[in-house]
Amino acid sequence: MVIAFAEHLTQLKRQLLELLEKDLEFRYAVAGYLGLSEVLKRLDSIEEGIKRLWEEVKSLREGQNRLWENVNKLWEEVRALREGQNRLWEEVKALREGQNRLWEEVKALREGQNRLWENVNKLWEEVRALREGQNKLWEEVKALREGQDKLWENVNKLWEEVRFLRLNQEEMRRDLRDLRRTVERLALSLEEEARSFIAYRLRRELGVEVELGEVFVDSLEINVYGTVGDLCIVGEATVRLGPSLVEELLEKVEVLKQRRPDLLRRRLLKVIYTSVAIPQALQLAEEKGVWVLKWDKDLTPMKIEERA
Repeated sequence: MVIAFAEHLTQLKRQLLELLEKDLEFRYAVAGYLGLSEVLKRLDSIEEGIKRLWEEVKSLREGQNRLWENVNKLWEEVRALREGQNRLWEEVKALREGQNRLWEEVKALREGQNRLWENVNKLWEEVRALREGQNKLWEEVKALREGQDKLWENVNKLWEEVRFLRLNQEEMRRDLRDLRRTVERLALSLEEEARSFIAYRLRRELGVEVELGEVFVDSLEINVYGTVGDLCIVGEATVRLGPSLVEELLEKVEVLKQRRPDLLRRRLLKVIYTSVAIPQALQLAEEKGVWVLKWDKDLTPMKIEERA
């Protein structure tokens, strides 16, 4: 009888423990009976708070990972900006080197011109010497007809002077041909520099990519021309800018409007690239809305004309 009661008690305890473990309402009822209900509720609330806290920690870690990804992307952008800045300095260096080469060409042109004038002066000196010799020769012929041998010697000297004069004349012609070739190379170099630099400024100022070249309307040459979208660029390149070249550019624009309107666009930019400009030319260019610039600065403001 006692053993049976003990076994029944043991089984009852096991059932009570299973109910406490599996049945929440029963556990709260027992806890309330024992005065532990409020403690269990607070423990459950603390456990929920801990779970939410871990979820917040997990969210913070994910946000921190995204923050590091953005920081890495920012550093990549900074590196790309530095590389772009380095490329820009290389372009500036190349432009300066091109300008130095241009000044060397101008210097060589001036030296060639000086040599040409020296040869011209020598030629005139030779001509004057020839005339003086000729006058002396006639005086000798008139005064000393008997000295025929001496006369022929002077005549031979005169022919030598003539041959020397002809040789100098041929040399002067060669110098003129060399000077013409140098001027043509200088003009081509300046036009290429103008197209490259104007395209660079348009890319930097307006954010447009345009390929500039030359265009012919009948026998009329426009050495800076290009279009992009509704924008048309018409311009000239010159070493020294005077008012006549500004007027020439305006006349070329009018020729385009009359003969080849298909080459124009709704917006028009008139531009002149130069090394030196006189004040009268700059005043006229600014009045007519012509953008004048050098490699290092603008001489008149950029103004885009809106056409009807």
